Amino acid sequence: MLRILTIAAALALAVPSLALAQGHEEHPRGRPGPGPHGPAGPHPGGPPGRQFSYHGHSFNPVHGTPFAYPHGWAYRRWGVGAVLPPLFLVPAYYYTGWAALGLAEPQPGFQWVRYGPDLLLVNVSTGQVVETVYGAFY
Repeated sequence: MLRILTIAAALALAVPSLALAQGHEEHPRGRPGPGPHGPAGPHPGGPPGRQFSYHGHSFNPVHGTPFAYPHGWAYRRWGVGAVLPPLFLVPAYYYTGWAALGLAEPQPGFQWVRYGPDLLLVNVSTGQVVETVYGAFY
């Protein structure tokens, strides 16, 4: 009986923690639209209190057209060293407004790629992510 009570107590403590963890998952934000960052480009000024950091400097996120994830894809937080699939290594996903965000110009063979709210600096020949800017868009 004591063993059953111990297991029930452990489950009672674990279930709310699991529910909270699930509440913080990122869900797809993609909707049909003109493309990953749209024709209009970003609008500076993001929501108050939300900033992203790049090389130790804080920047306001920009408002961009909602990102259209390809079929079967949802938000994933890519890290340095990850390899982006070739699907995203095409001009439709390249982000050319990097200067307006205060980001460094990509060297030859590299591109800033928008993936949801994030920007990834990617070696286009290998797909390897070499730098990340999380939360650049809202």
